[in-house]
Amino acid sequence: MNAPPPSAFPAFDVSKSERTDALTIVGLTVSYRSRGRDREVLQDVSFRVKRGEAYGLVGESGCGKSTVAMAALRYLPRNGKVKAGRILIAGQDPNALDADALRTMRAKSISMVYQDPARALNPSLTVARQVSEAFEAAGATPREALERTVEMLRRVQIASPARVMDSYPHQLSGGMQQRVVIAMALASNPALLILDEPTTGLDATVEAEVLDLVAQLRAEFGTAVLFISHNLAVIGRMCERVGVLYAGKLVEEGTTRDVFARPRHPYTVGLLRCLPVTGRSKDTDRLDTIAGQLPLAGSVTQGCIYAARCRLADDRCRREAPPPYRVSAKHGDQMSRCHYHERAIDLPRNTGEQPDAGRSARSGAEKPVLVLRAEHVSKTFHIPGGTLRAVDDVSLELMKGETLGLVGESGSGKTTLARLLLGLVSPDAGSVIELDGAQLPARVTRRNDEQVKSLQIVFQNPDSALNRSHSVRRLIGRALSRLGALRGPAHDARLAALAAAVRLPDRYLGVRTRQLSGGLKQRVAIARAFAGDPRVVVCDEPTSALDVSVQAAILNLLADLQREHGVSYVFISHDLNVVRYLSDRIAVLYLGRLMEIGPASAVFDGPHHPYTEALVSSIPTLDSDGDAQRVRLSGELPSASAPPSGCVFHTRCPRKLGAICEQQDPPMHDAGDAHRIRCHIPVDELRLLQRGTAHSTT
Repeated sequence: MNAPPPSAFPAFDVSKSERTDALTIVGLTVSYRSRGRDREVLQDVSFRVKRGEAYGLVGESGCGKSTVAMAALRYLPRNGKVKAGRILIAGQDPNALDADALRTMRAKSISMVYQDPARALNPSLTVARQVSEAFEAAGATPREALERTVEMLRRVQIASPARVMDSYPHQLSGGMQQRVVIAMALASNPALLILDEPTTGLDATVEAEVLDLVAQLRAEFGTAVLFISHNLAVIGRMCERVGVLYAGKLVEEGTTRDVFARPRHPYTVGLLRCLPVTGRSKDTDRLDTIAGQLPLAGSVTQGCIYAARCRLADDRCRREAPPPYRVSAKHGDQMSRCHYHERAIDLPRNTGEQPDAGRSARSGAEKPVLVLRAEHVSKTFHIPGGTLRAVDDVSLELMKGETLGLVGESGSGKTTLARLLLGLVSPDAGSVIELDGAQLPARVTRRNDEQVKSLQIVFQNPDSALNRSHSVRRLIGRALSRLGALRGPAHDARLAALAAAVRLPDRYLGVRTRQLSGGLKQRVAIARAFAGDPRVVVCDEPTSALDVSVQAAILNLLADLQREHGVSYVFISHDLNVVRYLSDRIAVLYLGRLMEIGPASAVFDGPHHPYTEALVSSIPTLDSDGDAQRVRLSGELPSASAPPSGCVFHTRCPRKLGAICEQQDPPMHDAGDAHRIRCHIPVDELRLLQRGTAHSTT
């Protein structure tokens, strides 16, 4: 059935919007002046955010999500301008206001929370000064502002507001900094709150707490929320409606439940299929990917702007730009700019060759081969006034071709443990780290060439790991010269083979990394790590800053390289869905202690340590049903310089028994199948308790 043409649908009633909407955007077109011409980065974007509503805006980096926010705030850079369309915030057009009126609107009607709270806070001012300034900007006297600051910090669930007010931003955790920024944003009780990736980089538990806080405050204040994120699960949990941006155009819109349950644009289908979800693993399923790249900003495209990447596209799509087709869905109207929106859900998958189960499995005829062993590894840092135990008596093993996932909150010791394995920091006396049964020197500078190239790392941020002024060929070639000792034709052949292995087209070898996308930069970093045929690669948050489409391609690549080369990974991430997909075994760290270790399925499905239970319950899902099963932790992560006595987790544990937890270090219990849990509660009792919790919340 063909949908009626767009003219059959009523246009936005702006007069009605002025009365009922927190944000109305009609026909918004934004351009940037670059190299003597205007390049349109937003084209004819229209949507509404009603008062009290949460609206999600999703899409890959470069699609224009943040430009929408900047245009609404009238914060576009000097080379940016609104070419067409209208923006209304609580009935006011920011582009029609003079400087004083615009300042008043920003102070009282609209607020924004950015991705990185540390960059939004002034490091030289106390929290009290910064939050009180927000109240003063809204019209309060200095004394009233300080009084309201205390009240607001309590409302954003900061337990000790007096202590936090006297603190500087660097003295607070990332989650606490984000709470302070939210307090400042809500100081004026704005009609619209814009959240631009507010939980990217936060741990699963902290992310869940921040999202809980936003939902609670939204209900309390009646504030409308425009939530910008590439995390679709977060949008699924937080927002009633969602808009999908692609290359500056709104290609789909509707209620979140309708769009995520039955997407009607191939781009939305592709984004959802990129997600690693429960029941899928690297050994059984490759993640779906979206082929190709975003068109350059300002590209003039005939027909559908997504046609070049769409597996449904035909001559009609390349010839005619699709209108905004609208259909009635289960929970409201749904819009899609696709000629074949009824067929989008049946889009062919783009997974490539599925993994060979026989080659993937390490259990069975092939006996596991131990590659790396760490025994009683500890690391103590000496700080002013005392010591800080970052890693405390950790023992683990890594087999050939295996991925060991390291999970835990920031400050749990994951990265320090990885640096100890790599020899970047020296462990305490008595620590043992072995490669192929031979003890490794503590420092990388004392390791021989074979040991150095056997353990490599892929960092979270390729920008900080790659020299921006060097070409891709030089970066990979230098690693080959140092780690592979190759020269001449052998060097060139190996470089070409590495580029092919990480799916890096030849045309990128001559360019500098600053000209590459985030996904391509990470491929260069992976190629460099594999230059010496490593035995073990430490992956420290390698996909946390990437869009879901790029993330899927990188995860597929890592799995492919592991199958082809038998390399082992130590994989660190706060995205537990990613860890579950890629890992064979999981190690859970808390305050430097190993709380649980075992096969990925056993650790995630339970019985778990109570800390693991809280982590797993915090994983956001595409629907909001998971909130009922959340295990909420009280308090903040204690300092490793003054760890609690007994079980280090007892100060936050929802299943604390009593004095035994406060006074005695718990033993490691065997839960079967090489699954071990450090807890005073017996394994069988944990299993019953956690099953009971699951039943009571369903």
